[in-house]
Amino acid sequence: MMTTAIIDTSTANIASVRYALERLDARYRLTETPDEAQDCDRIILPGVGAAGPAMKRLRETGWAKALQTDQRPLLGVCLGMQLLFDYSEESDCEMLGLIPGRIERLDPGDAGPWPHMGWNTLSQTRADEPLLEGVEADAHVYFVHGFYAPVGAHTVTSTHYGPEVTAIARKGHVAGCQFHPERSAKTGAQILTNFIKGAA
Repeated sequence: MMTTAIIDTSTANIASVRYALERLDARYRLTETPDEAQDCDRIILPGVGAAGPAMKRLRETGWAKALQTDQRPLLGVCLGMQLLFDYSEESDCEMLGLIPGRIERLDPGDAGPWPHMGWNTLSQTRADEPLLEGVEADAHVYFVHGFYAPVGAHTVTSTHYGPEVTAIARKGHVAGCQFHPERSAKTGAQILTNFIKGAA
């Protein structure tokens, strides 16, 4: 059985990610440093909160440097997805640079309050995405975020909350979900299953 490393970013959704993997009978390890994840097969980068403190912790623990060259499948969740990009307006922060693009403050306009919090539908834009295998078109997933990645070349699927928002992004072995798969019921469980069972 493969083992998934969860990077300890000291943020609020680590427990819910762990519980979600336990519900799937997945083997995982909570890892503070890259050395603790050496024998793991894939990596999850969770996150809730602000980009600046999260990046500070990744630099201090060695993960920021390690992820630049690590070729194992990597899944960022919520803030963890945003950290995969080059730069965030939140905290005026340089990030991991694994996916090209900038994170911007979300302006929902008439769509609802800021931040975006609640269920929204996915619009599938890349049918070959392995994370979406077995996921129905227009599936609902759960979002909590005030910043977002505009739709671009690496957008797999999107949602609308004011502007069109990248919901899943991918570049090679690196992918991220802006929503919380661990809180997205059957759809989220399917996405996590696809990742832990081999979706690159």
